[in-house]
Amino acid sequence: MFPALTIRGRFTHMVGMTQPIAFDNSYARLGAGFYTRTAPTPVQGPALIAVNETLARRLGIDPDWLRGPQGLAMVAGNAAPPGAEPIAQAYAGHQFGGLSPQLGDGRAVLLGEVVAPDGARFDLQLKGSGPTPFSRRGDGRSWLGPVLREYAVSEFMAAAGVPTTRALAAALTGETVWRETALPGAVLTRVASSHIRVGTFEFFAIRGDVERLRALAEHVIARHYPDADSPMQLLERVVAAQAETIAQWMALGFIHGVMNTDNMAVSGETIDYGPCAFMDGFDPDRVFSSIDRAGRYAWSEQPHVAVWNLAQLASCLLPLMGDADAAVPDATRIVHGFPALYDAAWLRRFGAKLGLAQPGESDRALIERLLALMAAQQADFTRVFRGLATGAARDEFRDPAAFDAWARDWQARGPDPALAASANPARIPRNHRIQQAIDAGLGGDFAPFHRLVAAVTQPFDDRPDWADLADPPAPGQEVRVTYCGT
Repeated sequence: MFPALTIRGRFTHMVGMTQPIAFDNSYARLGAGFYTRTAPTPVQGPALIAVNETLARRLGIDPDWLRGPQGLAMVAGNAAPPGAEPIAQAYAGHQFGGLSPQLGDGRAVLLGEVVAPDGARFDLQLKGSGPTPFSRRGDGRSWLGPVLREYAVSEFMAAAGVPTTRALAAALTGETVWRETALPGAVLTRVASSHIRVGTFEFFAIRGDVERLRALAEHVIARHYPDADSPMQLLERVVAAQAETIAQWMALGFIHGVMNTDNMAVSGETIDYGPCAFMDGFDPDRVFSSIDRAGRYAWSEQPHVAVWNLAQLASCLLPLMGDADAAVPDATRIVHGFPALYDAAWLRRFGAKLGLAQPGESDRALIERLLALMAAQQADFTRVFRGLATGAARDEFRDPAAFDAWARDWQARGPDPALAASANPARIPRNHRIQQAIDAGLGGDFAPFHRLVAAVTQPFDDRPDWADLADPPAPGQEVRVTYCGT
């Protein structure tokens, strides 16, 4: 399709062109053992689905270049611009509590680190770009559904202020992916402040590779936490970052679905949107993942799992703390400090959702009473909280009198409707709407997807033309199960 850029069946670098992206690949400079040099596998018929103009400009990339033949060749995995150094990162991970000593990027390739005009550094990664040495007999590809889901959900999270990876572009491959049936292949171009995970530290710790473990810690400190001056302070910073992020998840009714240690980024960003979903009717024990049969990653369990994951990170860092035995009490204290940090962030987030600028401990019971009432009546999570700002919350309860009793105590606190409106989105990427966008995309119609993305990236705006996207699913529209994998 683009003979100047692509040799069919062979990945290449673009030559003879103006530099479109500024790269400085610090992770690649860490050297052997951290990754394998792996090129994406070219595809036969690439076609753009979406380009994120706002994010492109943030990175210093011309959106029109992304839409052109060279940009399409990059996001499809057919060619890379000068300065890119494609690699597949190595990491391990605890998956549902069991250690897998070698995982790694099995269907993703990190093209390189983009240096934005303000000097900020971001990873540019292709997901679904073909097999790597870590693919474990997989094809390394993604079908269309997960690409559309991650694009819509991650961009909503960014618009809602949650630390998250981002979606720069989505493209069809023009090739078929087999997942029990034939499905269209697609590639997501993902942006992150880095893709370093708790599992990255585990990879070196379980091998006793203290030299690379130390290099990794120093890299993370320099890249994410330059005010930290030791591995102990690094642990402290990661614990604090995760406490804030998990509290934000909870305040949006978000369920990650697969909080394995290889899916927890040390930057504090939300990463790896697999079987994720947002609740409709509130149920604190809600699970969507088809493989989470024991409810390990239910909404209510997410803070507890975060502590478990952070304990694994602490164990990895102990060899870098001088006398490891002597360091155990301080590392334990830091990990055990997560609940207090999380509780403070939770109270602040949910207090704002109630329109309380300075919520106190006495307000915790008020919030928990509302959540208990919502759970008892299966009231819609998003619509109840948005309704506190608009005056429509009462309509979400089967027994409005029970809400009235709670609301009298709430009104006595003098809530600010404007604060509540700024903390409670009018729209989320609801599961049934994502599924409708995927179903339409499978038929070649991406208009529902583009409409959904436009609506959820302006989540606090009341727009009559998007009012239907705020509605919970009608009977028969519920999506109760989401799936891991590609």
